[in-house]
Amino acid sequence: MGSSRFPGKVLADVGGRAALDHLLDRLRACQRLDDIVLATTTDARDDALETWAARVGVACFRGSEDDVLARVVGAQRLVGGEVVVEVTGDCTLLCPEIIDLGVDTFFANRCDVVSNCGAVQTFPMGADVQVFPLALLEEVERTITDPAVREHVSLHFYRHPERYRIHYLLAPAPWREPSWRLQLDYPEDLVFINAVYAALVPDHGPVFGLAEIVGLLRRRPELLAINAHCQETVVQ
Repeated sequence: MGSSRFPGKVLADVGGRAALDHLLDRLRACQRLDDIVLATTTDARDDALETWAARVGVACFRGSEDDVLARVVGAQRLVGGEVVVEVTGDCTLLCPEIIDLGVDTFFANRCDVVSNCGAVQTFPMGADVQVFPLALLEEVERTITDPAVREHVSLHFYRHPERYRIHYLLAPAPWREPSWRLQLDYPEDLVFINAVYAALVPDHGPVFGLAEIVGLLRRRPELLAINAHCQETVVQ
């Protein structure tokens, strides 16, 4: 809730509901997820997120605001399971089909990480999925003190491709728009996301996929101008 660019963004109003409500709908539509847990901070501003999680029936783990890595590890331990499917709370337009593809790809290949972001970005920003074993993440959490790694959970994997077998999901040609912004980081992103929901919900319901989003933006490219000037922070 303490985002410097857009405080309170994950509970911002999207079509009469909180942005996180829409994300939860999308995660619950996935076929390959066993459980969902919210990893938030002990900051008093995030009491609202713990309240939200209790209302919607989602497990909640609270940890350090700065040590996101330890927070994600703690959240995963809370619900159990050996494989982490990490998504961020500002990906309001996440596509369930892509999440399931990430999980299926992880189990079908000899790899340590499956990702459609990180060092190779071909999908629109905000359509992100990352899958990796909890054991590997615990090893990074025990051994790496670099503040950038503690803040950006999977960064260590991408910095060391010689050490980890990373399988990148590449977007099909019609979806290959890595400069498009589908995530919620700025007030302009909220305007864009509301416009997308208003356009697609009447015909496709609230859990439309990336195919519908791409089709809309091809027909109405003026929507992309709403947040095209917003800048993404790149960490290497």
